[in-house]
Amino acid sequence: MVSNLPCRSFSSFLPLLKHCQSIKRLKPLKSLLIVHGLTKNNLLLEQFLKSCFNLGAPNLALSTFYQIRRPNLFLQNLLLKGLSSHGLYEDVLSVYLKCRILNCPSDDFTFPFVIKACSALGASEIGRQIHCIVLRKGYERNVVIMTCFIDFYAKNAHIGIARKLIDGISEPDLVSWNALVSGYCFNGLDKEALGVFWEIRGMDIKPNMSTLASIIPACTRCRYFGMGKCLHGFAVKCGYFLSDFLVPAFISMYKSEVDLSSARQLFDSAVERNVSVWNAMINSYTQNERFFQGFEMFREIIRANVQPTSVTFVSIIPSCENYFNIWYGVSLHGCVIKYGLENQASVLTALVSMYAKHGNIILAEFLFNQMPNKRLLSWNVMISGYVNNGLWNESLVAFHEMQLEGFSPDAVSIVSILSACSNQGDILLGESAHAFVVRRSFETNINASNALLAFYSDCSLPSTCFKLFERMATKNTVSWNTLISGYVNSGQKEKANMILQQMHREGEKLDSVTLLSILSSYTESENFSQGTILHGYAIKTGCDFDVSLTNALISMYCNCGELDAGLSLFDVMPERSVVSWNSLMTGFRHYNLSDEVLFLFGSMIKEDQRPNQVSLLNLLPTCCTLPHGKSIHAFAFRTGIIEETTVLTSLIFMYARFGNINLSLRVFYIGKKGDISLWNAIMSVHVDAKNVERAFAIFRELLHKSLEPDKITVLSLISSCVLVNSLKLADSVMAYVIRKAFDKDVVVTNSLVDLYARCGNIVVARLLFDYLLEKDAVSWSGMINGYRLHGDARGALELFSKMKLSGVSRDAITYSSLLSACSHAGLVEKSQRVFNSMVEDGVSPTTEHYACMVDLLGRTGHLQEAYDMVNRLPFKPSVCMLESLLGACKIYGNVELGERMFQMLSKMYPQNSESYLMLHNIYAAAGKWEDANTIRSIMEGRLLRKVPGFSQVAD
Repeated sequence: MVSNLPCRSFSSFLPLLKHCQSIKRLKPLKSLLIVHGLTKNNLLLEQFLKSCFNLGAPNLALSTFYQIRRPNLFLQNLLLKGLSSHGLYEDVLSVYLKCRILNCPSDDFTFPFVIKACSALGASEIGRQIHCIVLRKGYERNVVIMTCFIDFYAKNAHIGIARKLIDGISEPDLVSWNALVSGYCFNGLDKEALGVFWEIRGMDIKPNMSTLASIIPACTRCRYFGMGKCLHGFAVKCGYFLSDFLVPAFISMYKSEVDLSSARQLFDSAVERNVSVWNAMINSYTQNERFFQGFEMFREIIRANVQPTSVTFVSIIPSCENYFNIWYGVSLHGCVIKYGLENQASVLTALVSMYAKHGNIILAEFLFNQMPNKRLLSWNVMISGYVNNGLWNESLVAFHEMQLEGFSPDAVSIVSILSACSNQGDILLGESAHAFVVRRSFETNINASNALLAFYSDCSLPSTCFKLFERMATKNTVSWNTLISGYVNSGQKEKANMILQQMHREGEKLDSVTLLSILSSYTESENFSQGTILHGYAIKTGCDFDVSLTNALISMYCNCGELDAGLSLFDVMPERSVVSWNSLMTGFRHYNLSDEVLFLFGSMIKEDQRPNQVSLLNLLPTCCTLPHGKSIHAFAFRTGIIEETTVLTSLIFMYARFGNINLSLRVFYIGKKGDISLWNAIMSVHVDAKNVERAFAIFRELLHKSLEPDKITVLSLISSCVLVNSLKLADSVMAYVIRKAFDKDVVVTNSLVDLYARCGNIVVARLLFDYLLEKDAVSWSGMINGYRLHGDARGALELFSKMKLSGVSRDAITYSSLLSACSHAGLVEKSQRVFNSMVEDGVSPTTEHYACMVDLLGRTGHLQEAYDMVNRLPFKPSVCMLESLLGACKIYGNVELGERMFQMLSKMYPQNSESYLMLHNIYAAAGKWEDANTIRSIMEGRLLRKVPGFSQVAD
């Protein structure tokens, strides 16, 4: 209809514009403007552009403007104003730059819009160029333009320039000061913002609502709640408080002070509750973990017919992650769709996070993939969701895809990806992430640095962790705790304590996590005094009210052998968790105090504390009878704890302990066959019972179910081979070990060395030993024992010399094997050197070491030296040791020493018939038949009989 009207003049076109009420009718009018050459009429163009902006068609106004060959200043400013009001800042800059090319002038009305666009887009270089133009044109005294520049520089991280600009204004108005205050707050310089506020007050300039809107959140972040309350009074006095503009800010302030009653009073007293006021109140509840009240507030906003915004849902959805089940989240998801917010990136990101934390990663992925405009935050949430659900590979793939999409990872991305690397054990990838942190200068980010510390700590690289810690410019308590925990987990307890002392010296406050980390390392009686010092520190700082810390203290006292102290602490606990009971039960079980464990379990039930799998794991080893074990089995079945694999494995071992392998098998077959630990348990039971064929059958069944054996499985397999003593079977097992790459594990290779040594192939055992890249004390001791089994004392001694040169510390087992080898070879001198070397190494000789020496000295005729050694023993000699020396006296005919040994034996073990028989034989060999008959008479008088021998034929 419009196209049929005559339209050749301004007078005929203008009425059409006035009656045009839709964008649909504007488009034909634009065509008429161009076709009839009316684009040269500036007044008509002005009206057309205004109509476009009023009807919400800024793109139509922009395309029309681009048809003008020589735009004037007025039309330029009109378009810039319209585009700016619609937030089209890129178009603002594009129009300005085109007008510059067309030599269209600029005035003091042009620059504020252009500067605002530079500020919004972060176009710092263009902004600086415009600043030069402004100075060249002499607008530096224009307060409005200078205020825009203050805002521009503040938002582009040049707050110092912003301050210089305001200092250069002769009489800055309140708008200028508000821009500076807002800039300081934007850059996190809240204290500087408060300083500017006091400057304003000192100039007798009355703050307005914009001033308060910036300064109240600054007070909240600085926790200057007293000042915030004064500003609340000031706002009421000035009448500003009637505006709902400030109510959300004050509600947030009271929320941070955990004064929710005052926040609620403000909400209730608000004259008009717009959606911002509702959002502030909902956020106050959810941030203070009052999730139920937050959800109720959400229901109220729906009943009040106030349409929720994306901020509403972003505040309420996270409450479903921690307090409500997934169905609450699903209902909120329905509301999101109902109110047309399903395409809002922030809302979708919150939903993705909620579904991921509830374990519904498929739905989280679906929503993420449907997201139209993904942000960096959205990617971070998805990566974190994968990590939290144990999907390490998927998190790494998402991290890669994020970069392909053009997003540069931030510190939050790095924290998530380092967690994935540590769980994967992928050191190379983690080091790549470290390089990325250095390249992007994220090292100054404390969270990223702490994540790197945690990564190296989890990968058992405490030295690398320490080097990184030393280079950190800023450290917080988390940094110290991570380092301490790393040393504790790697078994370097002394270094952990040194770091703790350094932390205390440097004035860093020890928190409950610090104490929890270090207390777990106090497992010996010598740590008791250190533990009590930390207990005193906990009481002094108020940390003793933390239940987890009290549980750790109970464990520490029990580990140090101070069970009474642990029990006393347990008795005074105002609130006990299941961990508290388990900590004490574990302590009693460690010292084989079965009655106390049973009593604690009974008390636990009486106090309505539900036991968990750890409780039963403590209880099962204390079973004295099979019926007792069955009753615990029934309890586990009744309470549902039977589903736990650790409980099933413990039941398997319990039944095996009472010799009932059939019941162990029944328990095994009701468990989840996908868990390798169950298979390991039943294999171990068969190996201990010497049912080698059954153990191998279980292993074959395991392979048929396509399960991957672990190190424990392989060790049980090797133990089975030791029992069979078959070289052919040993070769098969070793081939399997190599194919599955278990040969790189030191423990497995040590077992193979022992297997081949026992099967008679010392050459292969030595080859396996030599191929070991990192040999521990067990490796060396195992090979030395192999030479002992083969009677090769010289080989054992040579290997021992190499062990000393390698720097690996020798232990009691090493010396036991070496002394036994020398003893069987009759090497007295070398044995004595080895024995002396053991004392020099700080290894305390045990009964076994002394027995080897006494046996060697006795068999080689050094009877007096052997007797002297027995007399110097720091403990009571064993029967075997004394009988060995008594037997040597018989061989060498030393009647006098034999009598002394008999006296020692009969005094310590009066009912031992062997010693009487041996002395009788010594007398008989020496021809002292009268003495021999006397010994026989004493035996008959005491009813001592010789233990009869017997023969056994194997099946």
